[in-house]
Amino acid sequence: MIEAGKWRVGDRIPSERVLALEFDVSRMTLRQAVQTLVDEGILERHVGSGTYVSRQRVQEKMSSGVTSFTELTEAQGKVPSSKTVTYKVATPSLSELEKLHLKEGAKVLRMERIRYADGRPICFEVATVPYDLVANYGREEITASLYRTLEANDLQIGKAQQTISAMLASERIAEYLELKRGAAILRLRQVTFLTDGRPFEYVRTQYAANRFEFYLEK
Repeated sequence: MIEAGKWRVGDRIPSERVLALEFDVSRMTLRQAVQTLVDEGILERHVGSGTYVSRQRVQEKMSSGVTSFTELTEAQGKVPSSKTVTYKVATPSLSELEKLHLKEGAKVLRMERIRYADGRPICFEVATVPYDLVANYGREEITASLYRTLEANDLQIGKAQQTISAMLASERIAEYLELKRGAAILRLRQVTFLTDGRPFEYVRTQYAANRFEFYLEK
């Protein structure tokens, strides 16, 4: 409905009860679908008011080198680790098709991970990559450090497009990151490209705001 223009920027969408009936799904399924769109920045919740199609935020163009979580953590003298929550080959969503420039019928590998530094949870990450790019790699090669695996196979990491915003932790994210529900979260959405211009990764990451900060030199 958003893609078709029935719901426009700034519009409040119907209640969960109404949408669950309209799409003939359970309230739980509907709530998870809405939360996914909130996490991707397509919808936004207004406390006490409802859920709206997101307005475009003010953006400042920033430049920085692309660094993996593993490299970033090690550079600060900490030990990186990950816990894989889900790992599956799936049909891409509309946003994944668009961000990764995929054709209809393509498959993606989608994985959810909790990333740690010295055993402390720092962020929850949903990473999507074209399946044909990683089909020949083992699960451990991909989940441990995708960037290092690609570079070891002569695929060079290029630029990234990033969007950073603020939000509050949902019950699920608060549990994963050992936070109180409603704690401050920094949300990063990133599309990363190879040096030949191909987008190979679409990541939606939620950082515990009291454990992580972004620093860029311009």
